[in-house]
Amino acid sequence: MNFLVDTHLLVWLSMVSSKLRPRARDILEDSDNAIHFSAISILEVAIKQQLGKPNFNADAHVLRRALHDFGFHELVVDGAHAAQVSALPLIHRDPFDRLLVAQAIVEGFTLLTVDDEIARYPGSILRV
Repeated sequence: MNFLVDTHLLVWLSMVSSKLRPRARDILEDSDNAIHFSAISILEVAIKQQLGKPNFNADAHVLRRALHDFGFHELVVDGAHAAQVSALPLIHRDPFDRLLVAQAIVEGFTLLTVDDEIARYPGSILRV
């Protein structure tokens, strides 16, 4: 199965955080699943890193390299993804999260998230 992973889960996975729940870890470690991360997640981490967000110590370069090392597939952002955002209901106002939802819809992937608001979108979204 193809999964697109939200930014929180990617950061928690790379930091070996206890916040990453067993169900999420099982999906991410299952070799039968194709795990994807979005370039938009790397942008989000880079911006938060540059702004010096409190309690945020992830490095975008290190995260991207680690995700490749884990064998995850990087998903670029294209015009079809951007256009799909306009078809989404205004459940969530965060542009990064809205683009992740749009990418999952366009690509036919299941979006893995920990965010209750994201999980309210229609489509294949799994809150873990």
